[in-house]
Amino acid sequence: MKLSKHILFLGMVVLTMLTACNDDQSYADRLNEERNAVNAYLANHRVVMSIPEDSIFEVGEDAPFYRIDPDGNVYMQVIKAGDRVGDRAKKGDRIYFRYSRYSLAIWYAEKLMEVYSSNENSMDAQSCSFTYADYTLPSTSQWGYGLQYPLNFLGVECEVNLVIKSQFGFTSEISYVMPFLYHVRYFRSMI
Repeated sequence: MKLSKHILFLGMVVLTMLTACNDDQSYADRLNEERNAVNAYLANHRVVMSIPEDSIFEVGEDAPFYRIDPDGNVYMQVIKAGDRVGDRAKKGDRIYFRYSRYSLAIWYAEKLMEVYSSNENSMDAQSCSFTYADYTLPSTSQWGYGLQYPLNFLGVECEVNLVIKSQFGFTSEISYVMPFLYHVRYFRSMI
């Protein structure tokens, strides 16, 4: 019995070492690629490195991307601001959203901008939602921090494009170190 456990343990160690040896890139290399992909994408757009002091953002397809996370993990282009005075999200509000996302890593490597995942254009697709500002809930934390950032500044019925680095994206995908461009519309009720 001890011999079989020892052999099983050695087999697991060898398998782990082989897997590690096959990994072409270090985590630092992946982070560097992620930064390069994001920078290359943003180089094609106007970028404002801070939030406007009055929190009045330019709006529309030609609006700049604003760095809304101090560390540069999230950039936002406001397509539609929503009602910033009368319809702001409050902690605990259930917020529904429709999105499409595009891998900036694939775009950077292959110059291909294709939908990576989406629920935006199909009413048959799963409704997505989170509880605003409550990351203790798995149903909220699974989406990462980046998707909630716009609601700190805009009304609930807003529409934005977001560049989100992996650390602020879907929690199940953080280790992939893949940045995404999101197109997101937020709603109070499920549509």
